[in-house]
Amino acid sequence: MVTSGAAIDSSVPREPPASRVRYLILTTLFVVTTVNYADRAALSIAGPTAAKQLGLSPVALGYILSAFGWAYVIGQIPGGWLLDRFGSTRVYTTSIFAWSVFTLLQGFAGAFRSGMAVAVLFVLVFLMGLSEAPSFPGNGRIVAAWFPTRERGTASAVFNAAQYSATVVFAPLSGWITQALGWPYVFLVLGSLGILLTPIFWKTVRSPAGHSRVNQAELDYIERGGGLVRMDQPSQVRAAQAGSTWAALGQLLTNRTLLGIYIGQYCITTLTYFFLTWFPIYLIAGRGLTSLKAGLGASLPALFGFCGGILGGVFSDHLLKKGWSLTAARKTPIVVGMLLSASMIACNYVDAVWAVLAIMCVAFFGKGIGALGWAVVSDTSPKERAGLCGSLFNTFGNTAAITTPIVIGYIVQWTGSFNGALAFVAANAVMAIVCYLIVVGDITRVALRATD
Repeated sequence: MVTSGAAIDSSVPREPPASRVRYLILTTLFVVTTVNYADRAALSIAGPTAAKQLGLSPVALGYILSAFGWAYVIGQIPGGWLLDRFGSTRVYTTSIFAWSVFTLLQGFAGAFRSGMAVAVLFVLVFLMGLSEAPSFPGNGRIVAAWFPTRERGTASAVFNAAQYSATVVFAPLSGWITQALGWPYVFLVLGSLGILLTPIFWKTVRSPAGHSRVNQAELDYIERGGGLVRMDQPSQVRAAQAGSTWAALGQLLTNRTLLGIYIGQYCITTLTYFFLTWFPIYLIAGRGLTSLKAGLGASLPALFGFCGGILGGVFSDHLLKKGWSLTAARKTPIVVGMLLSASMIACNYVDAVWAVLAIMCVAFFGKGIGALGWAVVSDTSPKERAGLCGSLFNTFGNTAAITTPIVIGYIVQWTGSFNGALAFVAANAVMAIVCYLIVVGDITRVALRATD
């Protein structure tokens, strides 16, 4: 067969197909974040058994559960500064190792009794929270670097959905370990797992421009789509160091869009910390389930939350690709999801455990759909202060890690039931809707003014 002169010339090298290293990065973030959330939630499964053994009241348990939030919030601004100053890989790797060690050490708190046990657990949970502070700003920062805008909603939803996969996988496991071996072994197992993951993260996660496995085609694709591929390069680090951090904080806090996003995240994170801290205890103390059954029961709504989390990101990116504005594509799933989450109030009007779990499945599903805050932050953060902006966002959000366990502890102790607690959590879902519909304006990347 004779071919025309337009036939492919085999002597001309073809452009190699784009690599897919960003998916390996996202998988690593998902696995590490799953363990991160499993460590946070370990005390909610082991807590009732530990409370009986150590003589802890509901308020004492609430304060211990809140210790994570105090430290996590305190560490956010320094964590964001460290990320911008030293880059995601070094700071995040150190964070994984440190929080895993403090998780493991909680397994030895059983050697103490009463007030000393409360103090030891509070300190260890506090140190774990301080160590985890850079993790989610690091996630947001890495996603902003590795994914173009049109894929960022899905990518952010994937790592954010790890909070549900942690419950699906580790709540039943932690319940079984508590019942079969004793509550200290929950912390020994989870802490050891995190320590083993530390070198894997170090070897895998790098910035796009400095990664040995990414090719130019993928790098160009990410950068054309709005990915900040040179975020951790020396020139970008110098830009982050230029000017006053306090002046930048002032600008971030006075920007209406960002402030609305921050307050909305506080409300959404209230739901997260109810599920992480008091929900398994609600099933045990409020609905009469054993630790093992509560672990299994908690995993079912969490599975729905995981599905909703992935669907929310995919749906948001789909709307964007169909021509919707970035503002509409991000806000729509958030509003719909929070409406579904508010349905948990219906648990106060049913008696059957299966009905409670069914309602919570709907609420978890909605929480997953609406958990797009990190995608919104990746879309709006000033590129030279992405770590700081993400940390400020996480500071507002995780203030709920302090308030939620304590408020619910007092509500349960004063009223003797969880009805008021569920009303409190549902009200926060409604307030998140108000923030996104009224306070947050158009979702666009914020530009900071130059400072001396």
